[in-house]
Parts: sequence; C-alpha cells; structure tokens
Amino acid sequence: MTNIWTYRDDTYRSGGTLDGFDVEAQDGKIGSIDESANGGDDGYLVVDTGFWIFGKKRLIPAGVVERIDYDDSKVFVGMTKDQIKSAPDLDETTNRTSPTWNRDVNKDYYDPYSW
Repeated sequence: MTNIWTYRDDTYRSGGTLDGFDVEAQDGKIGSIDESANGGDDGYLVVDTGFWIFGKKRLIPAGVVERIDYDDSKVFVGMTKDQIKSAPDLDETTNRTSPTWNRDVNKDYYDPYSW
C-alpha cells in the first residue's frame, strides 16, 4: 500500500508548483489548485471549488493525482466531483507545517482512497 499523502512516482515533476492548475475529476473540471505541497509524506492539494460548492476549499491527498499535464496546467485526480464535494472542508486556521494537520482529523474520509 502506498502512502496516500505522497505523489505517485510517475506524476510529480520536482522543482515546480501546481498552484493555479485546473483540477479535472474523473467526470470533469471541479476547480483549481489554490495551494500545493510536496513534502515527502505530506503532499497535498488545496482545491478551490469555486462555484461548485460556493467557494469552498477541499484538501486532496497527493496520492489521488493520476496525471499532471504541465503544458495545459491541469491535474487529473482519481476522484469524482461528488467525492471531492463530499470531502471535509479545509480548516484554514490549522498549521499546515504540522505533519498531522488535517490528515489525522479526516483520516476516516481519506482512507478509502489509499491503495
């Protein structure tokens, strides 16, 4: 089983940022990346869902990224729009430099996406 908080080896190009990239769910565009991190076992995307969920932001583990198109600035994830909509709200008051910030709090939601 791979760590859900780590990018797959064949997806992430080091040295770049994914901030501002569009996010494509399995069934279409869901928003854009407001913030991203690749901290070893702490990789994540903060997806701004815009009009889909009234401007809510969702935390998406790096491990669900299936493909990144750097030329078109798109990140393709292995979740549907409904799965992303159902993800826990991002608590922007948490310290994202802490290794357990939203991962442990929302572990039950993200566990099914581990493989």
